[in-house]
Amino acid sequence: MVDVILGLQWGDEGKGKIVDFFAPNYDVIARFQGGPNAGHTLYVNGTKVVLHQIPSGIFHKGIVNLIGNGVVLDPVTLKKECEKVAAMGVDVRENLFIAERTNIIVPTHRALDKAAELAKGDEKIGSTLKGIGPAYMDKTGRNALRVGDLLDPEFNKLYEKLKAKHLQLLGNYNFTEDISEWEKEFFEAVAFLKTLNIVNGEYFINEKIDEGKKVLAEGAQGSMLDVDFGTFPFVTSSNTISAGVSTGLGVAPNKIREIIGITKAYCTRVGSGPFPTELFDATGEELRKIGNEFGATTGRPRRCGWIDLVALKFACMVNGITQIVMTKADVLDSFSELEVCTAYNVNGKETKQIPFEISKVKIEPVYKAFSGWSKPITECKTWADFPEQMNEYLAFINNYLGVEVKYVSNGPGRDQIITG
Repeated sequence: MVDVILGLQWGDEGKGKIVDFFAPNYDVIARFQGGPNAGHTLYVNGTKVVLHQIPSGIFHKGIVNLIGNGVVLDPVTLKKECEKVAAMGVDVRENLFIAERTNIIVPTHRALDKAAELAKGDEKIGSTLKGIGPAYMDKTGRNALRVGDLLDPEFNKLYEKLKAKHLQLLGNYNFTEDISEWEKEFFEAVAFLKTLNIVNGEYFINEKIDEGKKVLAEGAQGSMLDVDFGTFPFVTSSNTISAGVSTGLGVAPNKIREIIGITKAYCTRVGSGPFPTELFDATGEELRKIGNEFGATTGRPRRCGWIDLVALKFACMVNGITQIVMTKADVLDSFSELEVCTAYNVNGKETKQIPFEISKVKIEPVYKAFSGWSKPITECKTWADFPEQMNEYLAFINNYLGVEVKYVSNGPGRDQIITG
């Protein structure tokens, strides 16, 4: 069977640590969507490691890690990441596998991403400029190159054909970019990529399932960035919700068991787009400072605000969440009062639903106040150690969502997760 772990907000929920925590219980960790715009942070023997393409189970000996077909893969990023992981004593040729249907990011995808974002002017969506959007566009446009194509003797011709198409598009933007260095890096990375384990992903993973192996599907970004159900158009280019597991790995829906959602104890967002509970005051700045809220991939300061239960319940609904992990609960330790968004006021009307055009309406969050616990929870070892005020906060969230918070992360350490 397959269990799923994914983010319930706008990404940056701490998925890397949580996957790393659950990994020993599984035989296979599989990424099912997203690209190098993802940044999953782990702490390995006290060392901070950020993974962008490799699944978060890579540091566990004996666990198979699969990059699924729903991912868009940047060979350059992957090569650098493999070298970093190898320097920490991990042989990626032993436990890293790549689905041959996985789409490739080429240098001109990055140029197109930059050109398109610059052309938007003040309406930028906050792209990471890593070529993810154009790569997914080529996938739906049936022009993409895939990992399996690297083994084709005619690969260079296929590459030049796609490059010519992209250069024509760049001409429409009146945009020029010298990609010669990018291309040099790309072809060096392609040569490296061909030495890795390239497999028929859907057969590979289903054979593991048939053998009784336990699979954990790892999502990137967050549910509110889903291309269909997120805060469109300020979204990513893939399906970040649980439905993406089937299309991103070739796994039938009836093989999926637990769907574990991750949320911070508050909200953050990087880049542009709607954020109903965003705080522009000293409280928002304090959340950012205490939580060290800066993008793992971009380094950009994250926008911060109180937890949004309207958006969170929506994410639980579209994903079919069966249990929740709350991260960074310790960040709230020093706040004497906490706010929880329980509804939206949209044009004078209160609602608990996400509006269709959320980016075009003015939303005023309706808050319920809670007393803070004003006590460090980093030393807590069991649920019973939590302050009474924190249990009240969690109980309200559980009741509102109809899904239980079963795990709470109370610090950055691998072992700082408490099970309810």
